[in-house]
Amino acid sequence: MKNRVDGKTTRVDVPSLAPRASRLAPQTILGIDPSLRGTGYGVVRVEKHQMSALTQGTISCPKDWERSRCLAKIAQTLQDVVLEHSPDVCIVEGIFFAQNLKTAIIMGEARGAALAAVAESGVEIFEIATRKVKQAIVGYGAAQKIAVAKMVQRMLNLRELPAPDAADALALALAHAQELGRFNLSASKRI
Repeated sequence: MKNRVDGKTTRVDVPSLAPRASRLAPQTILGIDPSLRGTGYGVVRVEKHQMSALTQGTISCPKDWERSRCLAKIAQTLQDVVLEHSPDVCIVEGIFFAQNLKTAIIMGEARGAALAAVAESGVEIFEIATRKVKQAIVGYGAAQKIAVAKMVQRMLNLRELPAPDAADALALALAHAQELGRFNLSASKRI
């Protein structure tokens, strides 16, 4: 204040709206669509303006397995994916509110197992709301799963339509990749 009164100018640091350097560098993104019986995952590599799928799949658990066994399989499989592909960042589907409390708790357990497996490796984790992902990929926030899968197939030049849970996970990664290329004031939420 004294400098201003004396007529001296001071430099004020204003946060830059320019993309971070990491946004310009090639990046590997892990997308996860958590569920107890079918957790989808997909790894996308983004280089300049090209995106390619490195791997995708669904961690399926039979209905007769106890929850603890399913949670262990989710965690172990995702640890293996992280070790093999060394993602720079992970994107998970944002929390939704289920009408059935028991379903919400089970979904939370699956999400927790997935997050713990990835967080253990030190990878940054972000979440994106489902409607925001559908809007980014299909252009409509209430799009059907088949529309998301077809657009993911097209964007990544996949020979076959990905399974629904894997398609959702790939869509999460693609939506995050799109955000990286924009001057986005409402970026993914870091968790």
